[in-house]
This record gives sequence, structure tokens and C-alpha cells, in this order.
Amino acid sequence: MENKKKICFVIQRYGLEINGGAETYCRELAERLLDRYDVSVFTTCAIDYMTWANQYPAGPCEINGVKVYRFPVDNPRRQEVFDEVNGRFLRGEICSNAEEDGWFVAQGPYSLALLEALRQAHDRYDVFLMCTYLYFQTACGTELVRDKAILIPMTHDEPYLQMRRIRRLFHQPRAFLFLTEEERDLVYQKFGVNGTPAAVGGAGVDLPADVNAARFMAKYGLENVPYIVYVGRIDAGKNCDVMFRYWQAYKERNPGPLRLVLMGKPVIPVPQREDILSLGFVSEQDKFDGVAGAKFLLLPSRFESLSIVVLEAMSLKVPVLVDGDCAVLKGHCVKSNAGLYYQSYLEFEGAVNLLLKNEPLRAALGQNGPDYVEQEYRWDVILDKVSGLIEKVSEGEDKQ
Repeated sequence: MENKKKICFVIQRYGLEINGGAETYCRELAERLLDRYDVSVFTTCAIDYMTWANQYPAGPCEINGVKVYRFPVDNPRRQEVFDEVNGRFLRGEICSNAEEDGWFVAQGPYSLALLEALRQAHDRYDVFLMCTYLYFQTACGTELVRDKAILIPMTHDEPYLQMRRIRRLFHQPRAFLFLTEEERDLVYQKFGVNGTPAAVGGAGVDLPADVNAARFMAKYGLENVPYIVYVGRIDAGKNCDVMFRYWQAYKERNPGPLRLVLMGKPVIPVPQREDILSLGFVSEQDKFDGVAGAKFLLLPSRFESLSIVVLEAMSLKVPVLVDGDCAVLKGHCVKSNAGLYYQSYLEFEGAVNLLLKNEPLRAALGQNGPDYVEQEYRWDVILDKVSGLIEKVSEGEDKQ
């Protein structure tokens, strides 16, 4: 049998229990590349990104055919320490290289064993795929394998792009894999690295064979109750605090039976209201069933580099409503004609009412979704793009 080239993904968390967008994308991509490459993953023993506590055992294991090597986190995150350091950065008080380094240690996951393993593994692998830009293992580890590195940054337009270490990071890899055209354009604009080989890959969408909205409604007491759905971590970083303010204002001005259904782990308090149903972490089946029965999917986040859940909703012919200040999400809506976006409360209120009251519009938007996903986010096309980039880096082609 022909020897396959050896590739190694490097990411902060990895496992079947981890449902973060970046981590899910990494796992699905790693598993789908098994037919083409000998695939390994270097990661930490952490499950919870809020603490980086070591929960998985250190050492090697195998997950769905992928070899996974876990390394312990030296300093689990103390949220109050990170909040203080992060607050200083956002206020412009962190200026020196040493202060930036302190930010990355506090951000984590801080694992010197992972960095040392990466250093020692340089000659054993043909390509390293580094995910994502803002975490310690990528920001501090890419330079150790820079001549073999593909950076999958998952970039957001956020203040951290101003950091000197981040600017250095974006000039280190041999190639980039971006999730959307909007992300590519942002990186090119911020860092002037459009001479580095790159591909726009994204992620494919897989729907279960059996999706049943009525099953979800019966399970959670939502028969004959109109609802909209939010899927994801319930966090201020996802703009959920603004979502809750907008929801309360909307209901005060537009009373009625409409409910907001939340599926995801709460990091910030969820308002205790009869018109909000917070389900916590749910199964994949419940997620798809619940999205299928919603009037539309609401995603208020301003920092998204792709958003699988938006693509899943579109695949289910469910329109989306997103924050128009996120270029990626707005781009999905404009290119697909399968959703609406807002940039203020009044625009939010108008869009909600339009989607609820104009059934022909909602149906037309829903019909457009699957065509967009099929054209732009098919796994076979994505894997060919990723493989082309891997081959280019492994063959030692110079930057263009």
C-alpha cells in the first residue's frame, strides 16, 4: 500500500464531547481526510474552554480512526485573572511584548508539553494544520513548524488582531485555509499577506436522514406554539446579552405567543421569562428537529468566521436572521438570498415581523438555502481544495 503523507492538526480541544464550532470543524475535516492522509491531532487534555482543566487523560488515543495525542495544561485558566488581563488589553493598557505574552498565558490553554512535542515532531510530519489564531498553541506554536504550517485562523474582526504577536503569526505560515471569502479579505486587508498561498475551504453540511420537527415540538411542549431558535454558546461573546435586550423590547412592543428557544450551554444568565425556553446542551437529533420547526434561526453574533448552524438551517429550508455587523453572516444572507440581517433594534423588530407575517417571503427565503449550501459548501469540493493546499506545502513550493 502506498505510504500516505503525514499531516497533523494542532488545536486547543478535541473530542466527541466538544461541540465548539472550530473544534467540530477540525474533527470533521481530520476524519474526512483519512482516506487521503495519515492524520494525527496534537491537543490538550481540556474539555472546558472556560477553565482548561485537565479532564482527558494525557497520552495517545484514537477517535474515529484519527490518532490523537493529548498534553496536559500547565495552568488552568482562572477566569478572574484572565478578565483582568483582557480588560487591560481592551482598554489599551497592554503595550509591551511581555504584557502580550502574559495575555496569551492567561488566555491559554497554556501547555509547554504540547509546544515541546510540536518542536520534536517537526521532521515526522509533512504538514501541520494550525487551528485557531487566538489560542496559545497556535499563536506560540506556529513558528516552531512555520515551514510546514497551514494556518486555519478562523479570524474575526476584533481588537486582538492589533497584537504584535498576532501580526507576526499571520506572516509565519506557508499557507492559509480560510473558511469564507470575507475572512480571506479581512486577513489580506489587515496583514497584507495576499502573496501567501491560500484556499477558501469552509465546511460541508451533513443532515440526519430523519429530521422531524413535530417530534421536537411534542418533546418540549411547543405544539401550535410559534418559535424562533438560537443555537450555540449563550455568551456575551456571542452577543447574547444584546439578543436578550432586543427580545425583551420586542415582546413589550409586540405581545403574543412567539417564544425564543435556546439550545446551548449558558455562560451568562438567561432571563427567566415564560417566552424564553432554554434547553441547555441538546443532542444532534434535537438540534436538527428544533431548527426544522422554527420560524427562523436567530444568530446575533458579530464574530463568526463561518457558522455551521447557519448553513444547517439553510439546508433545512429555514431562513436566518443575523447581525449585519458580522461581514461573514451578512455575506451568507446576501449571496444566498436565504436570510435577513439587521444593524439596530428597529431593524431587528422589522425583520422579525416581516419573517413572521409574510409567509410567502419566508418560504421563498427557505427555498433558496439548500441551493446555496450545495453550491458553496460541498465536502468533496472542500476536501479537494484542502488537499491541493496540503500538497503544495508538502512539496515545498515557495510563497507566490
